[in-house]
Amino acid sequence: MENKTILEVNSLNKSYPAFSLKDVSFSVKEGRIMGFIGRNGAGKTTTMKSLLNMVHPDSGEVKVFGMNFLEDEAEIKQRLGYASGGVNYYPQKKLKDIIAVTKTFYSNWDDEAYKHYMNYFKLDENKKPKELSEGMKVKFNLTIALSHHAEILLLDEPTSGLDPVSREELLEIFLELKDKGVAIFFSTHITSDLDKCADDITYIKAGEILSSDAADNFKDTYRLVHINENEKNNEKIIGKCRTKEGFTALCLKEDAEAFQGCTVEKPDLETIMVHIEKEAL
Repeated sequence: MENKTILEVNSLNKSYPAFSLKDVSFSVKEGRIMGFIGRNGAGKTTTMKSLLNMVHPDSGEVKVFGMNFLEDEAEIKQRLGYASGGVNYYPQKKLKDIIAVTKTFYSNWDDEAYKHYMNYFKLDENKKPKELSEGMKVKFNLTIALSHHAEILLLDEPTSGLDPVSREELLEIFLELKDKGVAIFFSTHITSDLDKCADDITYIKAGEILSSDAADNFKDTYRLVHINENEKNNEKIIGKCRTKEGFTALCLKEDAEAFQGCTVEKPDLETIMVHIEKEAL
């Protein structure tokens, strides 16, 4: 049976003097992890904030649990968790005092879950935000998001500032939540994290969705070709990078046969992203 859709984004538009989101559309299903990727300035954070009405889009629709976000925002936020690597709380307040206020906003707040994640992340509730490292601040943000049994998590760069061991711990939590049916949508620059856990990938470039598909399908769309000097201007090249041996080029899977005598391999997410952003000249 197909997983039901938790988040549905239709034709989201937002214009600024120097940047625009253009008809952004995608959907996230229960029990699946979607990675949201694109280079700096591509529109990831603007999209995320538009989903939460922190930025007011010019047009488009966001539905969560089948409800219109603008019409049912209060109810939806009871069932939704959000965390960002850039959130700052009152620097002089102890974490336990921040939680004492925060928990009053959630009817589903679970003190046991809160204690579990505080212990898991080794957070001291008697410390103040100003005493935390950037990585520990991220962990505190996530503790709040995970402590009220959210059915979907929207996470903006949740692994930023975390060391490799902490990132691995967080990915394990994501996979456990996925098994419980929680939907997770998170943006990141650390594509190796997505190679480990993402079911789906949405790629945004210059404010437009380039692709939104199952991760395996997305990666299988492309091939990496080790090209020689004679092939570097081939019209089938999407983007190319210089290496110490020469050049690597990204092309569509069906175009790989156009590169006669060249080594062809399947690329990982980082390789795809780097080559897409370095378009062939």
